[in-house]
Amino acid sequence: MPELFLQAAASGDKAVSLNPIDLVLKSSGPVFVVFWLLVAMAGAVWVIAILKALQLARMRGALHAFEKDVFNLVDAKDLFEVARRHTGSPGGRVVLALSKRGGSAKVMESIAKRAVVEEHQRGGKMMTLLGSIASSAPFIGLFGTVWGILDAFLRIGREKSASLPVVAPAIGEALIATAVGLFAAIPALIFYNLLNRRLDDVVSELEAAAEQWVTIVSESDQSLGIPSDKTVSQGGRGPVVRSSPAAYGG
Repeated sequence: MPELFLQAAASGDKAVSLNPIDLVLKSSGPVFVVFWLLVAMAGAVWVIAILKALQLARMRGALHAFEKDVFNLVDAKDLFEVARRHTGSPGGRVVLALSKRGGSAKVMESIAKRAVVEEHQRGGKMMTLLGSIASSAPFIGLFGTVWGILDAFLRIGREKSASLPVVAPAIGEALIATAVGLFAAIPALIFYNLLNRRLDDVVSELEAAAEQWVTIVSESDQSLGIPSDKTVSQGGRGPVVRSSPAAYGG
């Protein structure tokens, strides 16, 4: 008699499919939604990471190209002229922001800091989404896990049995939800740290270079006697101070 029971249990166990794909396709509604939500988040992580890596590489390359072109320049007019040819470079955009004002070093420093912050924001787009996935995906997976375990207990109550054919599908769903949550969160966290560090390196380089550009522009303003409260406009050959005939492009 015990042998017959063991054979029946064994045959029942074999009838249970623990294939992950079958478990997902046959999972309960909430676990099914959680699974595909996490799959979408995992895919978004890789898309965002690739796009951000390419963007930061372009930013760094454009910044280095601009720095190379202006390395030996000591005149603001020449600096602005080169910046107009490098509008796609973070350095070019910072210098163009400086060209819109004339005056003391303090004024130039505040303008440069604001321009660097804008470049930081430009490079940091979608980083928040990457960090949000890294922090939220494990908890979303945990919700699927809890629901799967709850479903297992409900099945035990309905079937009046805790045998493997009863609880295995629900437990399998729960474990898969946990695994997919980690599969989305771990790469997101790694990419966020790597990309954020690379962005910080680019911004640090930009800040260091901006100090030199501020010095060049402020010294040129002082040599021309331009007051700090005078704005400058873009002329054909260079910025022109509206209140003074002496200008960079004159």
